[in-house]
Amino acid sequence: MDKFDVEDPLTSLDGHQSDTISALFSSESDHMPSYNYFQCLKTSDFYVSFRQEAISLILQAQYSSNLDPYTQYLAVNYMDRFISWQEIPQGNPWIVRLLVIACISLAAKMKEIHFSFSDFQRDEGFMFDPPAIQRMELLVLDALNWRMRSITPFSFITFFVSLFQLKDPPLTQALKDRATNIIFQARNEINLLEFKPSIIGASALLLACHELFPLQFPSFETSVLSCEYVNEEKVMECFNEMQEMVNNEMSESIVDMVSSSSSMRTPVSVLDCHCSKSENEGTNSTMAATVTPENREIKRRKLKGFCNQSSTMKISQFQPCE
Repeated sequence: MDKFDVEDPLTSLDGHQSDTISALFSSESDHMPSYNYFQCLKTSDFYVSFRQEAISLILQAQYSSNLDPYTQYLAVNYMDRFISWQEIPQGNPWIVRLLVIACISLAAKMKEIHFSFSDFQRDEGFMFDPPAIQRMELLVLDALNWRMRSITPFSFITFFVSLFQLKDPPLTQALKDRATNIIFQARNEINLLEFKPSIIGASALLLACHELFPLQFPSFETSVLSCEYVNEEKVMECFNEMQEMVNNEMSESIVDMVSSSSSMRTPVSVLDCHCSKSENEGTNSTMAATVTPENREIKRRKLKGFCNQSSTMKISQFQPCE
């Protein structure tokens, strides 16, 4: 199997053949969470808290396991899709940790990079053995119908940029880089989960263009909105959501710069600023699972494995060892 490229999931975009591009757009919905998941996040504090904790842990892998942002994004995609199809039992804070490890492991395998379970779990309150992690991976694979070559917003960047017909390679790269950063930032936003990857990719590029090349923005906007594959109304709706997200981020950055606080920011605290709902809105405190000096001293616990029937496995079958 060819090494998976997040920006080119079909591995055959040479020349941007029309049939390949069409296949990319027609298949993207298969790599999204269910619509019910988005509605659930709007009404359930438990799932908001669960997702917040999961993304926080995935971001921590950047420091503990030197994980690159694309692999993290892929792991978040797997996690969101899994939660949208699998019921998550409440009251078991270790579940989010096992799910995160499994999603990161699968993403790392797809990207053919090394991921150390022990390094990542070093500071966690639970230690999972390889068989338990592998069985969780099988549960994720089953829920995702083994569609691991995820079509993400990055998959559409090259196509949409080609519509702009930029002649200067450095400017083109600057546009791609800024759009990429916006997409990474958008992964935390619940309100953006309802949009297809192509819509997020197109909106991120338009926003990047609006920031970097305001004079050329009208022509770029026309190029994208006239594309036969995109829904103009959805692109503009997503664009407005992203613009609000970026403006809020800039405002928060200014506040941070003038703040007298000297506390170090962590992935968890950064994520708290991005999430649409905060823990103060009544999120389930059991999902926070904050690691304190006291609980680091608690004897690490291992998990019993799944039952052997992988086709009928459910998260509720996990039971921590006493």
